[in-house]
Amino acid sequence: MSIRVKILGSNSATPAHRRHHTSQLVNVEGKYYLIDCGEATQLQMKRYKLRAQRINNIFISHLHGDHYLGLMGLLSSMHLMGRHKPLNLYGPKGLAEIITLQLKYSETVFNYEVNFVEVDTEKHQLIHEDELVCIYSIPLNHRIPCSGFLIEEKPKNRRIRREAIPEDFSVRNIIRLKKGEDIYSEDGKLLHKNEDMTLPPRQSFKYAYCSDTKYDESIIPIIEGSDMLYHESTFLEEHMDRASVTYHSTAKEAATIAKKAGVGKLLLGHFSARYKELEPIQEEAREVFEESHLAIEGEEFILDS
Repeated sequence: MSIRVKILGSNSATPAHRRHHTSQLVNVEGKYYLIDCGEATQLQMKRYKLRAQRINNIFISHLHGDHYLGLMGLLSSMHLMGRHKPLNLYGPKGLAEIITLQLKYSETVFNYEVNFVEVDTEKHQLIHEDELVCIYSIPLNHRIPCSGFLIEEKPKNRRIRREAIPEDFSVRNIIRLKKGEDIYSEDGKLLHKNEDMTLPPRQSFKYAYCSDTKYDESIIPIIEGSDMLYHESTFLEEHMDRASVTYHSTAKEAATIAKKAGVGKLLLGHFSARYKELEPIQEEAREVFEESHLAIEGEEFILDS
């Protein structure tokens, strides 16, 4: 199993038609990364039986309320549930001030440490790295500073062919095989060739998340070749003028970016409350890019090999 994207919220501006504000939980090999935290995020997590305490890294794209107003409630619940592990919070300038000001006037001190990492929304750069992934910022073209996020899995280890492993084989040698090494005796004699005892590593995937942005081809070199792309599609083409004024995109524009970037699959989201039915959004996108899918809340999109 590789990358799983759970849609918690997919609406823009205001909750409507049983759709909630933007939020996604990305699960990479069992490790949770929360992207955006609109109102009702923690309620959605409870609904889908997702444990908030497993989240150690939260990424906020920008400071419009539909992308972060659920954050303070989630952080407070983590505190009340006895969290002690540090939490990393990535976001634009001003996010740390918003959180610390609320803590100040509520006279609250969390049981755990929050490490604020300010994201430069005008640069494409590495902002987070751990044993599984590298996460990069994606500068977006919105009305206020805004960043998307590119999640790249690190190369995986080679896979052990169990039937080729002797019974007395040591754990140390298995680790060496996974790293691609041959096994030698103490006097330097080749004992086992790696290719005889392992299989190639599983594929590593890339997931690009582009929240609020108007049509802007400057992101294409960054997201090019991603296995899956989430790109906001707030409006239909008939409301293109409204999209331009509000620095948002249409479904057709999102699909055009996906096609030009050569991605594997496109997720459409951040839907305007004016649309009760979403099928026309998907239909418009599929006229340009066939692998276009609605980011329906509760749906899980999986990248696996």
